[in-house]
Amino acid sequence: MPGVGCVTVSLLRSTRSLAAYLTPIADWLDQIGCSCDHCAVLSSLQGGHDDLSRSSRGDMADSGKSAAKTHFFLSDNCPPMGIYETLYAFKDSFGKFMGAEGTHPWSQGFPLTRALDKFGGPSLPDSVEVTWEDRFYPKAWGHPMLRESIVEYYNSQYGSSITPDNVMVFAGGRPGIYTVMAFLKEHVKVRIGSIEWPAYLDILTQTNTAYETVAYTKENNFHPSNSDYFDRSGIPDGVGLMPVISNPQNPSGQTRWGDELKDLIERSEEPGNGLLLDEAYEMFHSPSVSGIEFVRDLDSSNIFLAGACTKGLQSPGIRVGWIIASKTNIETMANYSSFGMGGVSHPSQHYAVKLLEPQRVQKARKAVEQHYNWQRERYGKAFEDMGLSVYTGDGGFYHWLELPEGMTSGELNKRLFKHGAAILCASDCDMDRPHSKDPSYQSPYSRFFRFSFGPLLPDSFESDVALFREVYERYKEECNHSAGA
Repeated sequence: MPGVGCVTVSLLRSTRSLAAYLTPIADWLDQIGCSCDHCAVLSSLQGGHDDLSRSSRGDMADSGKSAAKTHFFLSDNCPPMGIYETLYAFKDSFGKFMGAEGTHPWSQGFPLTRALDKFGGPSLPDSVEVTWEDRFYPKAWGHPMLRESIVEYYNSQYGSSITPDNVMVFAGGRPGIYTVMAFLKEHVKVRIGSIEWPAYLDILTQTNTAYETVAYTKENNFHPSNSDYFDRSGIPDGVGLMPVISNPQNPSGQTRWGDELKDLIERSEEPGNGLLLDEAYEMFHSPSVSGIEFVRDLDSSNIFLAGACTKGLQSPGIRVGWIIASKTNIETMANYSSFGMGGVSHPSQHYAVKLLEPQRVQKARKAVEQHYNWQRERYGKAFEDMGLSVYTGDGGFYHWLELPEGMTSGELNKRLFKHGAAILCASDCDMDRPHSKDPSYQSPYSRFFRFSFGPLLPDSFESDVALFREVYERYKEECNHSAGA
């Protein structure tokens, strides 16, 4: 059982604003004699040995001021995204950062960043040329060459007719999504699935966006209907509805495509409706999938399509993403960039242009689709053979899994940490949880978790499955023994 100080420690770790509170609370824990693992972590933090408290500690010491007397001006309610909470907990337990040699990044949402040789994938660019012109300020809406490349990509692949004026370039996918949410008018309400990419909760909360959730359950196979997102029961006249949907979905891999995607777009183009469709995993489905294929009049709509070089183009490190939208909405975002962002790095944008070269991108699309279909199928079969319930759709590079009764993903993760591995607990994908991460909140998804095969090399399959099975079976035996005691 956690000790008396565990709730306090959990809240402090969530805010990452430790310096102002560590000393008095650590003294209190010494007085009551709590010795649980969480409080031991607090003691190490108080001693200055954990990296989470390094910000401001040195400054306070140098100035001679007591952190406990300083009222910091920035918000105390800005915890890291749920995935980062897993990374911090993993390092506390294993002593290394996830991604270091000997770790197994099953919690991580990045693809392989090397050529997919098994399926004929092209090499990735090694360099870009930087000229004197590239040291100028970038254009607020994006480099003309990149905007043209993005337009060519969508129009040739999906038969759309967008122009560069429909494209806004950002430093990755999430800044684009954040910007759309930040500038929504007050009469617009967001609808979002009850499980989604963890960062959406942070973005919606920090932008003070009004939102409500759409239920993702076993009963609807974690794939609610389009009509659920546009249900106006109890919605006053004049309220705009803006679904936010990742497609293919993160974490479940459930995908809207064909007639279902067409219906979603048609509903989104109706008066009073809109849509933010996050297409980060567009290439991870057969066939590849984008809502732009079905948009009739983009410039008269409130449809926003988010894309990036992060997943399918295998280059998360260059931080290039974009939003496709009406010219009017693009102008608003470009105006924001002029004072709030200042454009995106020219070298990164040049790299993205290389990634989108027509012949190259066709090969990349085919290789990504085939490689990840193969990985999804064989990992899925392995999990089914272990007795796990698999609710994964046919897109993305995650498996959406349920543990047997009596087990939780949080407890499984604690055991995986000791072996240098981690999964993402479904509670981090729970859009109904309190943003402050109230430790008393009980997620309905406590038995679910997301397993990522995105960064896994083909030849690690057997060892990954063997390690997961070993830890899982031991945990199951513990639970069976406890139930029979």
